[in-house]
Amino acid sequence: MTTPADQAHTGPSVPSSGADYADHLTAALHGNADEFNALTEPHRSELRVHCYRILGSLTEAEDMVQETFLHAWNRLATFQGRSSFRAWLYKIATNACLDALDKRRTHRLLPVNAVPASDPHAPIAPPSAEISWLEPFPDEWLVDQSAANPETHYSAYESVSLAFLAALQTLPPRQRAVLILSDVLDWSAQEMAELLGASLSAVASALHRARATMAATYHGRAPEDRRALPTDKHTREMLDRYVRAWQTADVNGLVNLLREDAVMSMPPSPSWYRGHAAIRSFTRATIFGDEGMFKGKAAGRWRLVPAHANGQPAFAVYERVEGGGWQPSGIQVLTFEAGKLSQVTCFLDPSLTPRFVPSPQR
Repeated sequence: MTTPADQAHTGPSVPSSGADYADHLTAALHGNADEFNALTEPHRSELRVHCYRILGSLTEAEDMVQETFLHAWNRLATFQGRSSFRAWLYKIATNACLDALDKRRTHRLLPVNAVPASDPHAPIAPPSAEISWLEPFPDEWLVDQSAANPETHYSAYESVSLAFLAALQTLPPRQRAVLILSDVLDWSAQEMAELLGASLSAVASALHRARATMAATYHGRAPEDRRALPTDKHTREMLDRYVRAWQTADVNGLVNLLREDAVMSMPPSPSWYRGHAAIRSFTRATIFGDEGMFKGKAAGRWRLVPAHANGQPAFAVYERVEGGGWQPSGIQVLTFEAGKLSQVTCFLDPSLTPRFVPSPQR
């Protein structure tokens, strides 16, 4: 029999209680995969972002949601209705993520959190097999549950910002899960205890330690509200100038947009650079250099297509190739502070591009 994990990601929205819900659940318990899909699909997006917050990986988050649905399908008969079906799915997803973290036993980081700044005159370091990096997350997949839970400590956009995630990933897995459930999703201590199979005192202790660590490592400098950016004239001008600098290989034009202490990083390479002088030297010699096929004509090497990632402005980046075509290079996520760029994170993974810009560039 085909399981729901093998079927298309479609299905009507179904309430988590009431007669309609009971009818769908009864049919699913009798092996109707379509009815099971109708129960689970309305929760896919929120579970995906939940898993992403815990794992720091878009790819792993998608895998965990599929694993959650498959586990739920195989164990549906064990659902006894003591909690909502949604809470049951969250329990499966959270524990699947915690199991994955126990096996991985490494944190997902950004280069600035993992290694010293690089020499801008040295070659770019190759990807490191010892370090796992954060991955970007498309805003289009984000579910803003903070609108329904105004008492949350962190908004939906702040809770997927790169700065927040980098701090979050330093927490032990169970502390990480408790902080997300409490301060992002606004779950009660009792709900968290039931989900994690822990005592109320254990949950309170984990939350206290998690908040103390976050207070020391994350200083609440959330990116400027992504929802305001499209209508902010100064930011639009900054983004236009940023694109122009890349497309014309204008090193000084790029540097002039940066704060004095700005950071440029390029996971999966551990190389990263801080400050005007280092970024100017690095970009002049590499991404805006005119060697090889670009000798004497570095302008026109790059094409940037607007996107949104992690609640921040972003671009899908394409590089011109022999014959005049374009190949994806990866995703750039920009962080603004006080009207200037404080961080440019270039995720050098071409496979990410279709998740942010589905149409091929020609």
